[in-house]
Amino acid sequence: MEKRALGITQARLLNAPLGRHLIVEIYTKDREFLNDEKRIMKALEEAANAGEVTIVGRTSATFNPHGVTAVLLLAESHISIHTWPEYGYAAVDIFTCGGNPDKILEKIVEVSKSHRYEVLQDIDRGKL
Repeated sequence: MEKRALGITQARLLNAPLGRHLIVEIYTKDREFLNDEKRIMKALEEAANAGEVTIVGRTSATFNPHGVTAVLLLAESHISIHTWPEYGYAAVDIFTCGGNPDKILEKIVEVSKSHRYEVLQDIDRGKL
């Protein structure tokens, strides 16, 4: 059964959560991707589009000697990634109160060429 986030009125009527929060570990051999701020931001934007959420802001930073943090602020909450290219690892956080967080994750896994990922937590948020 597919989980979907609902509006506040729908959630109250159905006693459903307001949103979902995915905490994910991603591993890839594409270490250049993990150190490329522009590619990462483009991947997050593609993921937001795939998940049918609305981008209202964005910020990112590259670190020395390596690593990137990028965040998309969404009307529905946020998507963030923090990378450790030296380990082929990225920590991803997807929190939405609308759209499809599973599609967001699928697109990030695809674009990052992840060979392994793990959803550490899939949390229903805002149970009324």
